[in-house]
Amino acid sequence: MILLILATGGIKLSAQTKSKPKPAAKPALITAAVMANGKKIYGQYCLACHMEDGGGVPNMNPPLSKTSYVLGDKTRLIKVVLNGLSDGAEIDGETYTNVMAPHNFLKDQEIADVLTFIRNSYGNKASAVSAAEVKTVRAAKK
Repeated sequence: MILLILATGGIKLSAQTKSKPKPAAKPALITAAVMANGKKIYGQYCLACHMEDGGGVPNMNPPLSKTSYVLGDKTRLIKVVLNGLSDGAEIDGETYTNVMAPHNFLKDQEIADVLTFIRNSYGNKASAVSAAEVKTVRAAKK
C-alpha cells in the first residue's frame, strides 16, 4: 500500500509498505505413525509405572489422564521426561512419592512421539509435541 503524504511547504512523497506477517510455525501433526511410535515407546518406558490405562498408581505414580501436567504447559512436560521427578511431586492437589528417573537418553523425536501419544490418549485431547520443541528445551538445560 502506498501512502501520499502532503506536507505544508510543498509535496513530499513517501512510500510505506506493510510488511507481511511471518507465518506462524506449523503445529506438529498427529499422524498414525506418531501415535504408533509413541505407543511403542510408552510400552517400553512408561507402562510399568503409569499402567496400561494411563491411570498411574495412587500416591505413587501420577495418572496421565486429564491432568494439568499432561494437558498444560508442554515445556514443563518435556522437562519431566528429560529431568525426571523426585521429592514428592504434587500434581493437581495429589502428592506422588515414586521417583521418576530422567529419560534424557531418548531422542528428541522419541520424546515428542511419546508425549504426543500421551496427550492424545486416555481421554486426553491436546496439541502434538514436536521434536523441535524437545530440542529447544533440551538445549536450554545445558
